[in-house]
Amino acid sequence: MKITKEQHSHGLIGCPPGSIGRYVLLPGDPSRVPMIAELFENAKEVSRTREFCAYTGTLQGEMVSAVSTGMGGPSTAITVQELAQLGAQVMIRVGTSGAMQKFMEATDLVITWGAVRDEYTSQQFLPLPYPAVADLDVTLALATAATKLGHRHHIGISQTKDAFYAEHQPERMPAKHTLEQNWFAWRKAGVLCSEMEAAVLFITAHMLGVKAGGIMVAGPSKQSLQNLLKTAVLAIEILIGKDRGGK
Repeated sequence: MKITKEQHSHGLIGCPPGSIGRYVLLPGDPSRVPMIAELFENAKEVSRTREFCAYTGTLQGEMVSAVSTGMGGPSTAITVQELAQLGAQVMIRVGTSGAMQKFMEATDLVITWGAVRDEYTSQQFLPLPYPAVADLDVTLALATAATKLGHRHHIGISQTKDAFYAEHQPERMPAKHTLEQNWFAWRKAGVLCSEMEAAVLFITAHMLGVKAGGIMVAGPSKQSLQNLLKTAVLAIEILIGKDRGGK
């Protein structure tokens, strides 16, 4: 597919200079961007192309954005790199995941401070021994927000993978035994959930010198999704206050 001159000037996510805030929430699904935007003030759509949808508004007078990454590592890496070029300094993944521990409930929130690099996109940027970890300030803001709102949550490690159906239907895969052994190892080690973007976000953010964090819901439902989005927005407000010199 040929990229137009306008698309090239605005990058692959189609956001023009000056259209993105310092703080950005990153859902995978573009249909969730307007849902987040409803929690902003004066939000407007600034771009919609391919899997990328972007809205920008304000919180506490600060310019903030919501931008979809699409599903998986490659499109997430594109989004994070282009947002950093546009001035974004704090990025938080908000999305769904698959719970991996028996004690978890479908409505639980998962705040991930680190991710298993069970994917290949991030290895194009940094060698595999480099850990995929979230920014401490962002992680603490997410935990504080979840506590204030009274939402049951867990803080720990997620597994980031490339192949959706390798997890859900491993019996169909030639590497069935390897997939099942790895899944057993992740669960035994206390990994909380499985998803497809966090490790790439964390590695790319470290590479670019920006802050990143992640919060996911263990099982999607209308109510749990609202809890997720409201928690993420409150975390942004907490970070805005902290960056302004507040406690």
